[in-house]
Amino acid sequence: MSGLLVHLPSDERTDATPAAEPVSLRLGPGDVARFGRGSASVPVDLRLANPAVSRLAGEIRVTDDHWQLSNLSTSQTYLVENPEGAGEYFRVPPRRAGAPVPFEFARVVLPARGATVSFQVFAPDHVYVGGGRTPALAGTGTLAGFSLDETATYFLVLVALCEPRLRDESTVALATTPQIVERLRGRPGCERITARAVSSHIDYLADEKLRLAAPAAAPGHGARRTGKREALAGLALRFGLVREEHLCLLPPRTAVLQRTEGARA
Repeated sequence: MSGLLVHLPSDERTDATPAAEPVSLRLGPGDVARFGRGSASVPVDLRLANPAVSRLAGEIRVTDDHWQLSNLSTSQTYLVENPEGAGEYFRVPPRRAGAPVPFEFARVVLPARGATVSFQVFAPDHVYVGGGRTPALAGTGTLAGFSLDETATYFLVLVALCEPRLRDESTVALATTPQIVERLRGRPGCERITARAVSSHIDYLADEKLRLAAPAAAPGHGARRTGKREALAGLALRFGLVREEHLCLLPPRTAVLQRTEGARA
């Protein structure tokens, strides 16, 4: 890692000075930046002027291949969000030192009066294993954990199912069957897709491709199907089987709006 950039937008600094200039810090391996409310006796590198933020709230430490976050508060839990990960986040509890952060782009969120306070961390130079092939090893070959064909209709159904979370429109909502049908009918080859076909693709994904365990028994057929969809989307998003770049496989949303308006007319 050659370093990272810490950015505090101007509208996050303080309610008293909303027009203040944004703050950006560039840190290299071995550097440490402290953040908090600060004071004359407690200098900080990143000032978060909110009365609910500790004077010395925490620190960022850059290592050779990742960065760490320390929560120096005695009572507040911080969140580290992945803005590109469809709601992915983890908590850093009070007094936790050196929590490693795996995200290349992260948002650190602190609880505050009136609204949360946050700043962004960009760490684009994570270290990866070289692209050369590994030497052949004796024994049976390794099977793929998940085998998905991104050109298949079932994969389009999976992308449409996860679209609300991928677009960060909701951390809990999933597309319904009618919404998936409407979403896909604007794509060549899917003009005649039906609700029954969408349900069959979802069953195929859950039972054959991703091999989900049967959801816990719940009253009503609809509850069981909802549980299957939740488990399917959760697995696909956690393992990155469906990512933001896959949204380009779906028709433009303007086409859906045009068809809806035409039907109403």
